[in-house]
Amino acid sequence: MRAMHTSPEHPLLSTIVDDLATRGWSQQALFLPLELVGALAAECRRRHAEGELNPAGVGRGAAQEVREAIRGDQIQWIDPGQAEPCDRYLELMDNLRQAINQGLFLGLEDFECHFALYPPGAFYRRHLDRFRDDDRRMVSVVLYLNECWQPEDGGQLRMFLADDVEHDVQPEACSLVVFLSGEVPHEVLPANRERLSLTGWFRRRGNDPF
Repeated sequence: MRAMHTSPEHPLLSTIVDDLATRGWSQQALFLPLELVGALAAECRRRHAEGELNPAGVGRGAAQEVREAIRGDQIQWIDPGQAEPCDRYLELMDNLRQAINQGLFLGLEDFECHFALYPPGAFYRRHLDRFRDDDRRMVSVVLYLNECWQPEDGGQLRMFLADDVEHDVQPEACSLVVFLSGEVPHEVLPANRERLSLTGWFRRRGNDPF
């Protein structure tokens, strides 16, 4: 099966771009077929079973450290050519990158992403996705991989929006959330069961001090 939204002009991608322009974030409940999302979830679990996921750090470069009081997820970065489902997802994300560039002129040059597995009880405290000393991350993208997720399972993404509005996103399979990295503070509430996602960022060109 080919990936959906195979053109940057696809209406769903245009909707995401319009949402980013008007309010800074977008949520799509059925962004990908369950078949592809299931394959991505299986790939994440396979890597976890083989010990390839590692505790995520806080900060960057030499200052990065694991701090479970802030975040408790385990991650592994994705590169092209590792697995067919991942390649299909990366291709789709490149279409979204082109659509955002065409609509918002952000100059996005690349996309980086990783699997994220939250064990039961894990969370991620409120934060912004943009580093203080590196403004390359422009747009954050999260795809959820959890079938049959219920509200009592916890693990919601809570976004802190304008006018003190809080918006919670259930991490249900096939759902996608996109938001401006430097403008939307957010947190991951404690999960009561294993929680899987693909988390990534569209980046513009910048000077990396590390």
